[in-house]
Amino acid sequence: MIKLNATAMGEGTPFLFLHGFLGMSDNWKTLGSRFAENGFQVHLIDQRNHGRSPHTSEMNYEVMSQDIKDYCEENDLRNIILLGHSMGGKVAMQFAGDFPGLLQKLIIVDISPRYYPPHHQEILAGLKALDNEVITSRGKAEDFLAKFVPDKGTRLFLLKNLYWKTKEKLALRLNLPVLANATNDIGMALSENIRFDKPTLFIRGGNSGYITEEDQPLIFQHFPNAKIRTIKGAGHWVHAEKMDEFYDAVLQFL
Repeated sequence: MIKLNATAMGEGTPFLFLHGFLGMSDNWKTLGSRFAENGFQVHLIDQRNHGRSPHTSEMNYEVMSQDIKDYCEENDLRNIILLGHSMGGKVAMQFAGDFPGLLQKLIIVDISPRYYPPHHQEILAGLKALDNEVITSRGKAEDFLAKFVPDKGTRLFLLKNLYWKTKEKLALRLNLPVLANATNDIGMALSENIRFDKPTLFIRGGNSGYITEEDQPLIFQHFPNAKIRTIKGAGHWVHAEKMDEFYDAVLQFL
């Protein structure tokens, strides 16, 4: 058992947020604060090998689902709402199948239960190269990473992982060796026997290809009480790109 790092805020129904691959709990800080002001006890969680949570050699959906169960037990949380984006969405699906009694509603953001081939190689190569450099400012880090990651929004998202390791040197909070080796496990399809019958909301970005029309039968096979909501003009980071519409869609579902 590992002890996950998390930030809790607000009072009310427990509402847990799970970030995506190479992300961290801070990605959800602005939205989390809004929900905390609206009657929810928000828990922004760093998953293993990310953020300030422990680094371990194990990295798969079964152990990450167990991490969330352990977190709920440690904090005496029951009847929770669970939201996960991308990799965090797969963890949330796994958790819903493993521990449905702890959960009242499930929200999955821009990820399907299907298999996704590894597609982060260039980003991981850039982060590895960055981690081997002596980086003394965030500006220099961004300039260096631009050689590998042309999209500025993606670069800024990744560089949230920087922290001052010493007074002179920046480093990344990610466990890069383990994460690089886990890309195939991260893309794995949800186990065929997982089914969750309680209310579930899938939110997809209209400009993202992560949830397609072809995915819908598979979604309903695992989650027969699911609704699928498309937010137009948003990509994979739908919650950041269309924050107000995303917030309204989640609040309406809840």
